[in-house]
Amino acid sequence: MYGERLHSQFCVGRANQQICRMRTLSATDAVNALRPFYFAVHPDFFGQYPREREVNENSLKRLSSYLECMQRPGYRALQPTQLTFYIRETTGDTNLPQQCVNTAGFRAVSFTLQTKDLLSTVVNILKSCSLPTDHVQDSQVDTDLQHRNGRVPFCRPVRWDKTYYSFTGYRDPEEELDCAQHMEPTLGLWLHKNIAAASEKLSVSIPLRDELDRLTTELCLQLEITKIRWQKSWGVAHRCSQLHSLGRFAQQNAPLLHNIKGCTLIFADNSGVNAVGQIMLGTVDVHHHWTKILERLPVYYKLHSQLSLLEERISYLLGDVQLIYDEDLQPAMMLEDYYRMLKAFHQCLVASRPLFHPRSLKGLQMILENDSTAPSLLKAGQLTVPVTCDPIALQWFILAHAQEARSYLRREEELEVEQEKLISDCRERLGLKRLYKEPSVSSQQMVKCCQRLLDGHVTELQGMHLCVSHFYSVLQDGDLCIPWDWKK
Repeated sequence: MYGERLHSQFCVGRANQQICRMRTLSATDAVNALRPFYFAVHPDFFGQYPREREVNENSLKRLSSYLECMQRPGYRALQPTQLTFYIRETTGDTNLPQQCVNTAGFRAVSFTLQTKDLLSTVVNILKSCSLPTDHVQDSQVDTDLQHRNGRVPFCRPVRWDKTYYSFTGYRDPEEELDCAQHMEPTLGLWLHKNIAAASEKLSVSIPLRDELDRLTTELCLQLEITKIRWQKSWGVAHRCSQLHSLGRFAQQNAPLLHNIKGCTLIFADNSGVNAVGQIMLGTVDVHHHWTKILERLPVYYKLHSQLSLLEERISYLLGDVQLIYDEDLQPAMMLEDYYRMLKAFHQCLVASRPLFHPRSLKGLQMILENDSTAPSLLKAGQLTVPVTCDPIALQWFILAHAQEARSYLRREEELEVEQEKLISDCRERLGLKRLYKEPSVSSQQMVKCCQRLLDGHVTELQGMHLCVSHFYSVLQDGDLCIPWDWKK
């Protein structure tokens, strides 16, 4: 009798779980429901605004990772994630306060992901961005009514017919995105239209660039630090003002600055110490926040030493694979967060020790991810592994991909050598003052771009600064950005 009751409760529980799963959005439904949002924030539409485009690109990566984790069976509650997007105003929404929209036609929106199911998350995103939610909520009401009437809905992805956009007045994101991509000009035509404006901005920025170089050199010598760099693509004038602020701070807090000798300083959004031990100074923080961070540096240095020891122990357990942290491939992470992640991963390895011959994986590189995605192999040769990965599954994954990873790493090294040579050739033959790429552009893409520039006989770039990116744009200081796969 007791066993029958347990069996009955189990069946009821499974049935309730099944109904709950049906009432949530599928992954495909979520993507379709978020189309108005993706249309409003898509980086392709921010080609003339590199800073806003970069913010949206980074936030979209974090959002994608968050949604993917939610869809995995048995996922545990995720940490609240704050995201910021720049939203294009395309529908003339009269409900929006006029002061929220700037003259460029977009506004900044920040919200926190902390809902427990996919449907609530999608609705929260749309509401936070003042986008319509009727198409999501109406669909969900219909689904619930069908359940109450005893009918199980047929699950299929929502694909809106073109008449939906005609009737509602909403813009079709697929159609406009395709239109934007098809209207992309050839490189020659785009340079012809924009080279004069870029040259004028560049000439104005030259004195500021010289000032930036002078201030950077002086502060590095004065503070005895290795390097000063910036986490984001701020303009030259903005960077100069930040260095002036650092100079004033140094005069007022000389005793504190003994702790930073030999370090790298990074101007970033928030103050702290990052995963590799570099000191971050928040550009929106007052000097009081900088003081607090510098006062705690001895604690951070001790924590960084413990982190390095953890990396060595993990490397030993995994056959001397090199554990790396790559800012271009991973979201920015503070030192204490990275230490906690490494500690959890190390404890998992110790509890279920995988079997690797000592030094058998020497030369391989591993990136630890703070999510629940499956292990993967990047084209650059790094093995990306989630911190929650089962050690036995990790062992088989590494053994299955070790040879391929070594091949990718060798290829990447060859590409980097070829890339440097092609950059040098392009600068010389095209008369460029500077040629560089955005971190999101791979070495292989950069090589292809440089080869085409050399073969294309481009003559308009004399004395210019050229950035290889994914979009056309003229930066505020006169740098020209072109897509790596530009059209002839």
